[in-house]
Amino acid sequence: MVAKHPIYPDRIRKIPKQFSWLDHRLVSNHYIDRCTHKAAALYLFLVTVADANGMSYYSTRTLSRRLGMDEPEVIRVRTELVDIGLIAYRKPLYQVLAIDPEPVRTHGGLQSVEQIFKRIAEGRS
Repeated sequence: MVAKHPIYPDRIRKIPKQFSWLDHRLVSNHYIDRCTHKAAALYLFLVTVADANGMSYYSTRTLSRRLGMDEPEVIRVRTELVDIGLIAYRKPLYQVLAIDPEPVRTHGGLQSVEQIFKRIAEGRS
């Protein structure tokens, strides 16, 4: 059994205030507009199988088979979701991330303004 520890503990998703488990900001903040259909399918799968911290560990091969994509396509759409800021991936773990307000692109990926100020306050760059 793989020990599952959140990749980004500060981005553990929580049940949104609105009706559904899927955060409405996927639509209102235009995240879904930046996803291909295949990336949206992978995201939906990961949201569905994730534990309470958004964690899961499906292999690329299994995702390929379950989603009807070849393995390079799974890797491509996984990268797409990481770049958009919807998931984190550190082999073999996936983490479905909380949707942060006001994402800011940095050399290390997407960060919220809150995360940037927190890092500054902690003396990290």
